[in-house]
Amino acid sequence: MTNLHEIQFDQELIPGAHNAVRTCLRILPEEKVTVITDLETAEIAAALVSELDALGCRYNAFVMEDYAKRPLETKPPAILADMESSHVSIFAAQAQTGELRTRMQMTDVVNRRKMRHAHMVNITKEIMTHGMRADFIEVDRISTQIWEIASHAKKIRATTGAGTEIVADMNPDYKWVKTSGIISPNKWGNLPGGETFTTPGEVNGTFVVDGVVGDYLCAKYGDLRAEPLTIEIRNNRLTGVECSNKALRDEFWEYTHTDENSDRVGEFAIGTNIGCKDVIGNILQDEKIPGIHIAFGNPYGAHTGADWFSSTHIDVVGRNFNIWIDNLQIMDSGQFLLA
Repeated sequence: MTNLHEIQFDQELIPGAHNAVRTCLRILPEEKVTVITDLETAEIAAALVSELDALGCRYNAFVMEDYAKRPLETKPPAILADMESSHVSIFAAQAQTGELRTRMQMTDVVNRRKMRHAHMVNITKEIMTHGMRADFIEVDRISTQIWEIASHAKKIRATTGAGTEIVADMNPDYKWVKTSGIISPNKWGNLPGGETFTTPGEVNGTFVVDGVVGDYLCAKYGDLRAEPLTIEIRNNRLTGVECSNKALRDEFWEYTHTDENSDRVGEFAIGTNIGCKDVIGNILQDEKIPGIHIAFGNPYGAHTGADWFSSTHIDVVGRNFNIWIDNLQIMDSGQFLLA
């Protein structure tokens, strides 16, 4: 078994780990924590457990390769069993093709037990020393302000200089959710945090992905500034994809046609992490950049109230947005216009 205490880690990881444990998850000394990681991410996990040690709380740490061959077909029972007696869980690991279902097994436990859960998929040292060092109290303030405005919105329009022109009609039956990095039992959150999202009623228009695409395609294709993916959306469904990188185009199209709702816009989000200045080629941080990102597939209906499901979920991120919520412009060229 891998012993995280034997792994040397860069001291530059400590501020981000401290933010995760103390500010974002607000773990108490009397609580129990489940830490889930992999061999590739073990250095970051070592920094995280060092913070748990300093706090004095109980925890069990699992390196997935110690329990099953990757990519996982199912989440190891020992991990799921440990989560049943924990107040908090941290997943800090790299995504592998076909493992989305196993992560859903994990978040099903989180949702059922209302655990505080930090989802750090594809976390890197770069993210730990940038996005994870954000002032999450300020990010939470901005996220709350956006949540309050958006929760009453009928329509949101967004444009970019790259050619994005989309209009999203809101469904009043669907809730807006704030995931600012301050994680509560009501909604697990990605770290670094910084977004407010919902399931839209209907999205139409063109979305130019000159940032990144999500899931395992992000690590494969990285920053798309030089070869953007242009997406056409009609009646909330993906109707066309163009890209000079034909492999990306075809793989994205295949991913978004896995099941009957894989091509359906399930998430419409506004990034609010002002500590993220530009795309770094990693969806975990890049989707938090101030601006719009959307996702095709699973609408996280347990939180938004959407009554449909998909086995897939893939985000797409652009750059330098102009955003109007109803008639109020809240962003100009990627900069918030709020007080």
